[in-house]
Amino acid sequence: MTIRRFLHHTPQIAASAYIDPSAQVIGQVEVGADSSIWPLVVARGDINTITIGERSNIQDGSVLHVTHDHAGAPGGFPLRIGDQVTVGHNVTLHGCEIGDRCLIGIGSTILDGALLPPHTLIGAGSLVPPGKQLEGGYLWIGTPVRRVRPLTEAELAWFSYSADNYVRLQQQFRETERVG
Repeated sequence: MTIRRFLHHTPQIAASAYIDPSAQVIGQVEVGADSSIWPLVVARGDINTITIGERSNIQDGSVLHVTHDHAGAPGGFPLRIGDQVTVGHNVTLHGCEIGDRCLIGIGSTILDGALLPPHTLIGAGSLVPPGKQLEGGYLWIGTPVRRVRPLTEAELAWFSYSADNYVRLQQQFRETERVG
């Protein structure tokens, strides 16, 4: 089963969202309108909340998790993903906050307490360490990430283009699955 209750928490999925049958969405997870969760994604909201905004896409093999409330992290670290966010294949997002219109490159890892403001581009294979607060409007790459350069107009436009493309794609998948 793709969407699973944990204790007394059932994922809240917008009617227009797409969840691939091979994905696992567990517990305190909220998925916004026109968002998509692709094959083999795990979104495990067992010990804190995961919120995914509207028109965002979480691509194949990504892992979304959180940190529980404890003495070293009062309140723990929920995971918040804004609107029109593209999360590339095999990305790990753990207890961080991703602002609107960001793109997280393939194979990247973003850890507890990290903050990506709107219009942030993370290059493939990058690591955003715990607690790191980035500045929007820039390309960040490396392990750990470092600011490389301001984003171009074309890159800024890509955030919305990517979101729109994945909304179209998830609608095609939904239609294909209805037809059988």
